[in-house]
Amino acid sequence: MLTGIDFKEMSARYRSELLNQVLPFWLEKSQDKDYGGYFSCLARDGSVYDTDKFVWLQGREVWVFAMLYNKLEKNEEWLACAEQGARFLAEHGYTGDYDFYFSLTREGKPLVQPYNIFSNTFACMGFAQLAEATGKEEYAHLARETFRRILERRSNPKGKWSKAVPGTRPMKDFALPMIICNMALEVERIIDDNALMEQTIEECLHEVLEVFYQPSIGVMVENVSSVDNSLLDCFEGREINPGHDLEALWFLENLGVRRGDPALVRKAVDISLRVIEYGWDREYGGIFYFLDRLGHPLQKLEWDQKLWWVHIEAAIAMLKGYHLTGNEKCLDWFLKLDEYMWKRFKDPEYPEWFGYLNRRGEVLLPLKGGKWKGCFHVPRGLYQIGTMLEELSK
Repeated sequence: MLTGIDFKEMSARYRSELLNQVLPFWLEKSQDKDYGGYFSCLARDGSVYDTDKFVWLQGREVWVFAMLYNKLEKNEEWLACAEQGARFLAEHGYTGDYDFYFSLTREGKPLVQPYNIFSNTFACMGFAQLAEATGKEEYAHLARETFRRILERRSNPKGKWSKAVPGTRPMKDFALPMIICNMALEVERIIDDNALMEQTIEECLHEVLEVFYQPSIGVMVENVSSVDNSLLDCFEGREINPGHDLEALWFLENLGVRRGDPALVRKAVDISLRVIEYGWDREYGGIFYFLDRLGHPLQKLEWDQKLWWVHIEAAIAMLKGYHLTGNEKCLDWFLKLDEYMWKRFKDPEYPEWFGYLNRRGEVLLPLKGGKWKGCFHVPRGLYQIGTMLEELSK
């Protein structure tokens, strides 16, 4: 039995980091007071080094501030931040059929076509949270229409923007069903179709647990054949992303709670322990970004980097597993991740966390935001972990 853990003190550390460091950073540094929306390309000190606006990061920041307004504190500054970002998205972010562009100029002119369906998913989540925060039907309507479009695109996410030659090696990827598992819980309050929501959740659970999860190795693969769900012996077919797996698994734990299904919760926890064992770097510590299921060299040169979101999502999964089941292996792993994250990713001089470390755990890029890192994983993780630790302290 683990003893001597001060959950209350740990909770206070996470909550203080969220409220006193991370949220003020994004409120002050990211908001574009002239054109609306958010800057995400922020240097170590928060100065803007590029003004292009990446739509999925716009949707994520709307979601963060609206979610915290709904769940943590009725802070009007947070709500105003979320709403101005949502207005920018509503005015500039999408085509006539609710496909959201990948990126925009600072002023809101489209730069990159809506090839990436995750621009849609995070816009949908942002609008749904803001609808709950404001009670405004316009945001609920945007969330419903975007959700409709996501389901329409699900079988062919990139559509006409796909670079693959049709028919040669048809694949589907793990990222979309894992995100829809989470998105379904975000939007079900505003979708007046219980049958559709249940069907969507069932399909996603099937995809995650029966298609992408491979019991023989204990992890999910990133891509399978879209013809028969078989494994593919190619770079994409051998790819494993432990961070994606662990994020998906705490989504499944939430679904298990929502459905009153403790067996689903236990299964997700069991798999999460296999995944973190598989992905942990036993030489330098931390979790690998990508691995090859057959141990072959990877095409992605960043495969051995240690990324902020991977470790934060892993920490959520481990603590949630302990919180829901009492499995002390999960608590052991959470404590190991807690030590690694605060030592490696927290910037001792400026607010917000570093995102990119090399394999040895040294800072590779000192930026606080860019094309892929924005206001999302760090604040969401600090909030969730702080909340669970507070509950455990009681």
